[in-house]
Amino acid sequence: MVKAKRFEGKVAIVTASTQGIGFAIAERLGLEGASVVISSRRQQNVDAAAEKLRAKGIEVLAVVCHVSNAQQRKNLIEKTVQKYGKIDVVVSNAAANPSVDAILQTQDTVLDKLWEINVKATILLLKDAVPHLQKGSSVVLISSIAGFNPPAALAMYGVTKTALLGLTKALASEMAPNTRVNCVAPGFVPTNFASFLTTNDTVRQELEGKTLLGRLGTAEEMAATTAFLASEDAAYITGETIVVSGGMPSRL
Repeated sequence: MVKAKRFEGKVAIVTASTQGIGFAIAERLGLEGASVVISSRRQQNVDAAAEKLRAKGIEVLAVVCHVSNAQQRKNLIEKTVQKYGKIDVVVSNAAANPSVDAILQTQDTVLDKLWEINVKATILLLKDAVPHLQKGSSVVLISSIAGFNPPAALAMYGVTKTALLGLTKALASEMAPNTRVNCVAPGFVPTNFASFLTTNDTVRQELEGKTLLGRLGTAEEMAATTAFLASEDAAYITGETIVVSGGMPSRL
């Protein structure tokens, strides 16, 4: 049950936020009072997600945005500023994992796509957002436990998520003191994105066995940590990554 109202009067953009962890983050920020701007690649998905959020009394703007499309990124920022006049929080959650090939077997085009969506799009979106970010604003990048020790089936995806750990540090330095930049590295959460791992019973049990808490995480648990980092409760935290993985080993 969400009782805090840490985001009243705040405007938050969450990318890839029509399902899974992204949706849970938008919902959490909205329940705490934020006006949330949700986005994903398909109109029907943003409309359906917006309806669900509005049914909970959340103020929401729904915009189609494929993060690797420059015009759509620009449009996301412009629509937000037209409606709300500012941006306080940006959560960069969009990610792709188009391949389970070994790194040295991965096609050039797939390497480009992974880099473009998982790393570069965050940088370009923030470039567009910066002029509208308020003093005391907050950016949260969503990485992954796979960034600390990329597993074979997620090898190159994991490496792009490692890059986000470095990007968090670099941007925190560059955007200080007016904007804090932090990172959440989720463990394994049963969402559509991770379904190839979490719907296979053997794999799922193996993953659960690697956690200290003996279970997979929930999207809401990832959202709670994201909301903490985005809020004034974390006013003296920047450049950090919080691993939310039930105690899975996570240091490089």
